[in-house]
Amino acid sequence: MNGAVPGEPVKTDKNSRRGNWGNQIEFILTSVGYAVGLGNVWRFPYLCYRNGGGAFMFPYFIMLVFCGIPLFFLELSFGQFASQGCLGVWRISPMFKGVGYGMMVVSTYIGIYYNVVICIAFYYFFSSMTNLLPWTYCNNPWNTPTCNGVVTPRGINNTLANVTRSLVTGAAEVAVEVVNKTKRTSPSEEYWKHYVLQISDDIGNFGEVRLPILGCLAVSWVVVFLCLIRGVKSSGKVVYFTATFPYVVLTILFIRGITLEGAVTGIKYYLTPQWHKILDAKVWGDAASQIFYSLGCAWGGLITMASYNKFHNNCYRDSIIISITNCATSVYAGFVIFSILGFMAHHLNVDVSEVADHGPGLAFVAYPEALTLLPISPLWSLLFFFMLILLGLGTQFCLLETLVTAIVDEIGTDWIVRNKTVVTGGVAIVGFLLGVPLTTQAGIYWLLLMDNYAASFSLVIISCIMCICIMYVYGHKKYFKDVEMMLGFPPPIFFRVCWRFVSPIIISFILIFTVIQYKPITYNDYVYPGWSLAIGFLMAMSSVICIPIYALYKIAKSEGTTFLERLKNSCKPDVKWGPALSEHRIGLYATPGSEGEVEVRPLKEELREKEKEDEKRDEISLTIQGSNGSTEHNTTPSA
Repeated sequence: MNGAVPGEPVKTDKNSRRGNWGNQIEFILTSVGYAVGLGNVWRFPYLCYRNGGGAFMFPYFIMLVFCGIPLFFLELSFGQFASQGCLGVWRISPMFKGVGYGMMVVSTYIGIYYNVVICIAFYYFFSSMTNLLPWTYCNNPWNTPTCNGVVTPRGINNTLANVTRSLVTGAAEVAVEVVNKTKRTSPSEEYWKHYVLQISDDIGNFGEVRLPILGCLAVSWVVVFLCLIRGVKSSGKVVYFTATFPYVVLTILFIRGITLEGAVTGIKYYLTPQWHKILDAKVWGDAASQIFYSLGCAWGGLITMASYNKFHNNCYRDSIIISITNCATSVYAGFVIFSILGFMAHHLNVDVSEVADHGPGLAFVAYPEALTLLPISPLWSLLFFFMLILLGLGTQFCLLETLVTAIVDEIGTDWIVRNKTVVTGGVAIVGFLLGVPLTTQAGIYWLLLMDNYAASFSLVIISCIMCICIMYVYGHKKYFKDVEMMLGFPPPIFFRVCWRFVSPIIISFILIFTVIQYKPITYNDYVYPGWSLAIGFLMAMSSVICIPIYALYKIAKSEGTTFLERLKNSCKPDVKWGPALSEHRIGLYATPGSEGEVEVRPLKEELREKEKEDEKRDEISLTIQGSNGSTEHNTTPSA
């Protein structure tokens, strides 16, 4: 694809006012960084071993093919065709603009708590800059009598060694008994709860702000802002590092992990197929949900990133590359996680299931504890948390850019386009302030509440309505022609069938599964009170409620004497719907305004051709442009 359509003059295919990616690699790396996030490391491996190991791969890749890739392609083509963010694209059917506002609300929630997770990774990263990881032993002020470490203290001075030798020996003798009879409280768990979080006893008991975490949160937002200071022009350069280096770290940790004793046991636990579980509906539901959430569908980020593509970019190819890369990364990360967990289980002489965890429990408790067993443990810890930081930042860049792009596109004045950096800074400051409550002693409760409710079933509803709007309200035939006009070929029949029938059915299945499988959130032994669950549901509904509210508003504002007339007019595409650049607005999109702009070039070319013909007819001619636009030729003697 060179960007030229047959029959048209050669075009630059660049949106100079809004900006484009420097090249296509930047878009692909940014989208990979957006899709590949913390969930690939701390959620997928756990889901895989819990749902039948290798057998889980079968429903996982089925859902990728029939739901993940089609939805990914739909969102990329949607944003690229209109060159608009998650609000501007709804010129396709203005009544559904509430879907765009819903995407903004979801991205806001995720952006707030996601950066808090990144800031905790920053905190652990800084804490790893030491000769001895602070969560290695149980001899710290924050440890409790029930603490039981996995590492025998060594490297301490002889006097202290003599004093503690008998204690250590006694601890070693009862270690297995402690592990087997009670739930082991590890040094890493106590470091996490009693030192890093200083966790309170209730979600309503905020306590004090943890200043070290608050400082790391400020660092996180400053880093995100600096990387987005020039929009996609700057973030497109940063992703060359942030999207690729995590794979270097994963590979280093993988090589180190598989050389450890017990690693094979952990990997077998991860991959051994339990085929009978394929008949379990929960396994298919988990596979569909993981694909849906992992790819970042319905967040608005895919639409936003694609909107900075050149009009004729092959987003069909990109969607397949990015989706497969995302899922392959999840599988690869499972080897990295379970090789280390297998080693730890072998060391403790327990089953792998005893040490396996997911979410923050894996990232900040189980895995860091396993790293203390390795020689030069601070080095591996630095690498692991640096990888988490980069994985988080890749997603955070797109979340912030989604909000900023939506605001700038919606207002659309020359001033706000020129001063997009001011908007980026403003959104970053607001995001930082809204994240402050999550740095209190009750912050982890709120973080998990937002993670479980803010982006759960609401995303499924948003995605389903988007499919219905594009395929049935706007019309699948018109959209297929739009894609063909953009790519030079129609969407393959497989994607046409998925967009119209298969994907909406799978999305509906995910929604039903989510409702049926719903259980009130808990954190370890803490049960959330009813009022906090109500807040969670309000967060979830706040994004969905945007859709009917805006629809009613648009219907009320539309022209027509009856409700049906207003409804019909509110669903019609806006006159501005279509390609952003006038040179691409051909056929149905050639509005009178854009035609006038397009005709300017042929007129100038015609004048130049006429002048050349006059020069050929007369040996010497001087063209004098009159004020009225006419031309006159005066012959002069040769010099």
